[in-house]
Amino acid sequence: MNDSKSPAEVGESVAEFRDRAAKWLAANMPRLDAGASAVAPRDDDAAWQRARELQAILFEGGFAGVCFPREYGGLGLDIAYQRALDQETLGYEMPLILNVPSFAICCATILDTGSEQQKSEHISAALRGEEILVQLLSEPSGGSDLAGVITRADRRGDKWILNGAKTWSSSAFAADYGLCLARTNWDVPKHEGLTMFLVPIDAPGITLRRIKQLNGSTEFCEEFFDGVELDDSAVLGEVNQGWAVATRQLFHERRAVGQSSEFSSGIGAEGSEPVLDLVGLVDRTGQNGSDRVREMAGRALAHRAVRDQLSDHVYRSVVDGALPPTAGSIIRLFHADTDNLGLDTALAIAGPAGVVGGSIDIGLRYLSRQGVCLGGGSTEMARNIIGERILSFPREYAADRGVPFNQVRKNRAEPAKG
Repeated sequence: MNDSKSPAEVGESVAEFRDRAAKWLAANMPRLDAGASAVAPRDDDAAWQRARELQAILFEGGFAGVCFPREYGGLGLDIAYQRALDQETLGYEMPLILNVPSFAICCATILDTGSEQQKSEHISAALRGEEILVQLLSEPSGGSDLAGVITRADRRGDKWILNGAKTWSSSAFAADYGLCLARTNWDVPKHEGLTMFLVPIDAPGITLRRIKQLNGSTEFCEEFFDGVELDDSAVLGEVNQGWAVATRQLFHERRAVGQSSEFSSGIGAEGSEPVLDLVGLVDRTGQNGSDRVREMAGRALAHRAVRDQLSDHVYRSVVDGALPPTAGSIIRLFHADTDNLGLDTALAIAGPAGVVGGSIDIGLRYLSRQGVCLGGGSTEMARNIIGERILSFPREYAADRGVPFNQVRKNRAEPAKG
């Protein structure tokens, strides 16, 4: 980015910032072809390389990382400036796939929990388009119990030796670094013996494989760690305090999945699927005269409007301290319900054409509709969090609460404790 003063330093209003952004975008960013989707395929290597190039252009123009601090390469502005920029980017090719998980989750987590060196190195590199970060959290035998990870990092001399496996890592094949949660102490309860590491994806000892989904996508990956050596500089946060980092990471993930992160840039900020045009679908299928169909579409659109207002309200309430950070689960839950309702409605309106006709893209998206109910933790977990940590309901019984992890009964194999 150039060394000119930021909008905040010159007292630039949101309207002035938006006007300047509009002029810069028109002169510097490529426009989308008519009818082209703003969302690039997340399992395409070329799409990720193109995203890096577009991000570099944004950075050089002074429009990258609007809400990230200036000392780490951003602009240090309020979310209102980001929203203004988002509106102006409509119709332009944007690096949307970098938003999740790189910016809205990983960089946001580093901003909250990393050292000054980690912030300066990784956030700045990501904003320049030079680095992509992903999450390495879920495990083959872990289910939704994130704190029950058995991937281990053992101290040997001045190194950490990482062994184990992760799975369902979104876009790991395109990444440079992964935020990896590993167990570093087996003699304490499961939440107390974890450490978060920044792991180079190309480090010796890492085997990465892509997972093919029902809809044909190969976005997700699985990783196997066999004696991966890491320095102390790879530790994010404190040793054995990784659950605090993971909790913050989940907060950012739930907000990102709910499309309410100030660190995302562009419309369709989750970088997954374009917004369903229900009004256009009703028109294309010739059902404008059906009160039933119009009511179905209207209900789904009303849910979208409520979701957008709710996201802004929860975000502001968390910033102001009126709600705890766990309130991100409210956004996460309502977004999943809204997304599912939209897909269900679209398929009902499209009818057979959603399976074998001109709206087959709707049918293909329907195959993976449950994905939004799992990202950032399942909807069942979101309801538990809302009940227990926001509404103060009694916590569910957990047999392993307070028990040293090496004494917890398990019916799964663990890596050898060598």
